[in-house]
Parts: sequence; structure tokens; C-alpha cells
Amino acid sequence: MALTFLKQKKHKITLAIFVSITVFILLVAFAVNQYWSPILAGKIKSGVLKGSNGLYNVDFADVKLRILEGKLIFYNVTFKPDTDVYNKQNKQHLAPNTLFEFHAQRLVLSHIHPFKLYFDHLLDINQMVLTAPEIRITYLLNKDKDTVTADNRTLWQKIKADLKSIHIGDIFINDANFKYYNHADGKVRLTELKELNMHGNDLLIDSATQTDKSRFLYFKDVVADLNNYKSKSANGLYTYSVKRLKLSTRLSQVNAVGLSWEPVKTGLFIKSTRKDKFALKLDSAQLNNFDFLFYHKYRSVSCSSMILIGGNFDIFNNPNKIKTFKNKITSFPNIAVHNLKTEVKIDTIIIKHVDINYGEFNKKSRQVGTISFNNTNAKVFNFTNNKIALQKNNIGKIQVSSRFMDHGKLDVAFVFNLTDKNASYSYKGSLGTMGMQAVNPATIPLAMIKISSGTLKSLNFDFKADSKRSKGKVTFLYNDLKVNILRADTTNAILKKKLIESLFANIFILKHNNPDNVGEIPRTFNVNYTRPITTPFFATLWQTLLIGIKPAVGYDDKTRKAATERMAQDDLNKKNRQIKKEMRKQRRAQRKLKRVLEKRRKEAEKASEDKK
Repeated sequence: MALTFLKQKKHKITLAIFVSITVFILLVAFAVNQYWSPILAGKIKSGVLKGSNGLYNVDFADVKLRILEGKLIFYNVTFKPDTDVYNKQNKQHLAPNTLFEFHAQRLVLSHIHPFKLYFDHLLDINQMVLTAPEIRITYLLNKDKDTVTADNRTLWQKIKADLKSIHIGDIFINDANFKYYNHADGKVRLTELKELNMHGNDLLIDSATQTDKSRFLYFKDVVADLNNYKSKSANGLYTYSVKRLKLSTRLSQVNAVGLSWEPVKTGLFIKSTRKDKFALKLDSAQLNNFDFLFYHKYRSVSCSSMILIGGNFDIFNNPNKIKTFKNKITSFPNIAVHNLKTEVKIDTIIIKHVDINYGEFNKKSRQVGTISFNNTNAKVFNFTNNKIALQKNNIGKIQVSSRFMDHGKLDVAFVFNLTDKNASYSYKGSLGTMGMQAVNPATIPLAMIKISSGTLKSLNFDFKADSKRSKGKVTFLYNDLKVNILRADTTNAILKKKLIESLFANIFILKHNNPDNVGEIPRTFNVNYTRPITTPFFATLWQTLLIGIKPAVGYDDKTRKAATERMAQDDLNKKNRQIKKEMRKQRRAQRKLKRVLEKRRKEAEKASEDKK
């Protein structure tokens, strides 16, 4: 059949033409491959060198252009900074804060257009693929704002003599081994990520995009995806993890799912440290309108909102803490945000459905007491330490709604002055109706008091304060309050009721209702509290409320003094009774011994007479 086909002249001519064209294409491809490979390589090297003002060099062992496949393959690629140039720029305060370095065995550029490069000076590539590269980023804060230099040209202006534009449709980085070195406070902190996938879309450097602020490093979009990341804190006491982290520069959004921060060691507290223990779990977190370029340059966080949904935050007070006399003003939110090492500007933080638990171990009761704020929702406004932002607005606000001990509805609103050195602030709120027995998980272990009955009608408070003093008003309305005073049973390690003390408290101390009778004006108390410098922020809030609550239930200073004296007298009487009891026992024992000795004497005398 084939021979019959070749016998015809027109078929032979067709075959000859086809073979000639094929040979010609192969020869052209070979020539182009040999000729264009060094040209393309040279253009890329020149572009990198000029675009970075000599800071970066790109090198490779070999490059092959496969024109029929439309591919350009680089082997053993290295992209790294010139340390001499960096040191020179650093002395002139021109060095960037971030340095990049990467190495890959193979870099593939697909669907390249070499003729555009030769005739039009346009570098046009449809796709770039880097598989399993090693990427190293080093961050050192050399400057906190963009530096104006003699050469203030854009990247495109620097390369336009060689290339009119650079376009890469998609850049894929798969299974990257990423190492991030952060030089902060004279220490080097290493963060290592494995199996990191990134996708950069539509890289375009030309006259139109040179000042396009909607692009991130000339990309229309950069998407990074990280799964199942886990690491340890710098002090080694905690592990933190995230199930999935995804970011998009086009959407200006960061999304995280399954975040956790947990102590390495279990138990009630961490024995190797005297600090409090923290644990955090969040179902999801999201940053919106996140300024990636600002973070890339200065590691400063700027976004319109942060949304945290679902989870729990647990705090445990370490009973082995060393008492210090240092001023705890740094625990105040308006001071704490000012002292953050990272510059932060977040317009709104939204927290939804988070449980907050505070635990403390009482050495007397040998039990843990817990205060819980369930299903907490909050909004934080103007969370910032940015100087320019604070000049425009120096007021931060927090609105909190929660279920206290999973029963009473708690609403609190805070207002903080973010620039006042005395940390001035105000807060007001209310706690709604609830059975007062609900607080027994806290009062029994921590105060050794059990509330046997009582109904909270409302608790309202309004304070103006700073780091030195708190002034405000507390109104605590309730009915049928009765308590039991407890003591620790050292034998069975349980708490037992103190009968006499409980009767005394319920009869002579407590006011069982506020108001005492229906229709009467309720008792309201003004608070003027001077804060000891060692008292932290949340303890200050609790103390101011407690000062207003105690007199409401009848436990004011006068009653407390009388109760203390009565209790002391009772203890003294009890000791006296015990002493008298012991003395009676001793007298009985002495009388018994005397009778025994007298009996023995008589028996001895009788035995002596019988012998005679």
C-alpha cells in the first residue's frame, strides 16, 4: 500500500515537501535553542541586576530552550543578594528590610515567546513552575519608612532600556521549604514552613503597572496555602498550630482555620515557670483589607477588621508565682497595646461565640475555682499603636456581651485613652437576673463560701478610672441571700460546713434582700478605690466591684470589723474551752492515777499482813 502510494509522482512531491519542512523546523529549533538560550539567560540576569540596583544576582548551571515545546528550562537556579552591595546600602540607610534567597534544582518557563523578546523587547511567558524550592527570607528592620534616594526610579524605569515589559501569566511554587529569619531585639527567630504552596497570577511590569497600587509586587494576585502547620513557642512552653492558612493579596484577606495555642505540659500549672498558663483555641480567624505591602516592608499589621469566631480562651493563675513589687500598669489594655513590639492598626476586632475561663488554685481549700464568661461576643474599635492614627483618634472602645457563669447576661462597655500615660479609662455595665448559686464553682474553692440561696435581680456599675484611682457607683439588687461558711477537712480533703459561723453570718451579718422591703429605695454605694501598684487591670476591676457589693450584702467595714472581732472572740473562747477540757482530762487522769496508786498500796499492805 505504501509502495503504491510512493509510485505516484504527486505523492512523492508531497512527502519531499513535508520532510523538508520538518527538517527545516528542526534545524531552526536547534539553531534558536543554541542562539536564543544565552540571549534569554542574559536578559534575565541583566533584568534582575538592574532592577535591584545590583543587590541581587540570579545564576544557573545550564539553560535549555525547547522551542517546539515552548519551554525554557533552568537547572540549578540560585537567586541571592550580594552581601557587599547590601552592606554598602545599609551604611547609607538605603538597604531594604527584607532579603530574599532561593535555590531550585529546576525552573520551567512554559509557552515563552522569544521573537517578542528579540523584535519587541517584550519578555512574555505564560507559566513559571518551581517545584520543591528552598526559600530563605531574612528580616531586619533598617528603616521604618520608604527612603528617598537619588535614584528614585520605578523598577520598569530601571529595566526599560533592555525590556519594555515583563509579563508572566502564572507562577506556581509547589512544596516549598520556607525559612524565615527574624532579627529582632538582637535575637534571631527562625520560622520554618514545609509543603507551602503559592500561586502568583499575572505578573506585569510595564509603564502602566509601575505605579499601580492595586498590585502586590507587580502581581495581580498572590495566593499562599499552608496546611497542618505546628511549631513551638520561643520559650518552649507552648505549641501553636493552624489547620489551614490561606491568603490572597487581590482580596487583601487572610483566612485561618483551626488555630490553637496550648501549653506543652499538662496539670494545673506549669512547674518549670512561675508565669500564668494560657490556652487558646479558635475555629476561624480572618483579616480583611490587610495591607500586605506594608507588612512586607515593615512587618506592621494594618487592616480594616479582624474577625475571630468560635473557641475558648483559658487562663490559669499560677499559685507558685513570685510576688513582686513592680507596677502592673503594663497590664492595662491602653498601655499593653502601646508596648506591643509590632506596630498595629486594626479598625475593628469582632469576636463571636468564644468561651473565656479563669481558673485559680486555693492552697487552703486545695481546690481550683473557675470563673467563666460563656458565649462571649465583643467588638473592639481603634486597636492601634500607630502614631499617625493616634493623632487622629486616641480613643479605643470595647463592647462586650457574655453569659456570666453561663447564667446571667453581662454587658460591659469600656472607653480607653490610648495616649494618656496614666492609662485613663471608663467602664459601665450590667449583669442580669440569675440564681446566685451559679457562682459556687468560684466561691466554694476560692472564698470557701457556699451560697445556699439567693436571686440576683441586677448588678449595675459605672466607673471613671486611671492607673491610680477608680471612682464610681455600684447598685446590687437581690433577694433571699443565704450562705454557708466552709472549712477544709484535712482528713478527707473535702470542705465541710462551719455551723456556728454560718449561723452567725446569716443572722448577724448578711442583709438578705436589697431593698430590704418591697417599695423601699435600694442601697446604692459609691466607690473610691486607690489601686496598689502591684494590682493588675482585671484585679482592679474586680476590687472596685467588690467594694460596692460587700456593703450591699451587709459586709461593710464596720460590720466586717465587728464580725472579725466576734469571730476572733469565738476562736478564743473555743481555744479556752479546749484548754479547760484538756485540763479537766488531766485532772481526771491524775485522780484516776491516784486511785490506782492508792489501791496498789492497800493491796501491798494486805499482802504484807497475810505473810505475817
